[in-house]
Amino acid sequence: MNLVSIRVITGDVARLVDFYERATGLRATWATEDFAELPTASGTLAIGSTRTVPLFAPGSARPADNRSVIIEFLVEDVDAVHRNLTGYVTEFVKEPTTMPWGNRALLFRDPDGNLVNFFTPVSPAAVEKFAGVAR
Repeated sequence: MNLVSIRVITGDVARLVDFYERATGLRATWATEDFAELPTASGTLAIGSTRTVPLFAPGSARPADNRSVIIEFLVEDVDAVHRNLTGYVTEFVKEPTTMPWGNRALLFRDPDGNLVNFFTPVSPAAVEKFAGVAR
């Protein structure tokens, strides 16, 4: 088994895609006006419209209603990313902080309120854990 993507359902696909393109520096691939993907070397962030939900199961997902999932991106320099996003991100939840497990992490919310964590491994164990993973 292999995790391929995380899909975020939103009421405004273009707005959320624009946000993630700016925040990550990635370019989205659009399948339709209701669905876009931002591919990375290890997985894809998919963004789908509320109009796609009935294709799976009507009412099974609601936009801007997440309070349990954190979307995480490995970045080269979390402090530089923080400086770049200051003035663009409207809600930083936690400024760059070195976590007990060895990652320096920046936590913020996207326009729909989803938590996003950009992190850089800084301890020897964390650096080793993510060695070889593209950033």
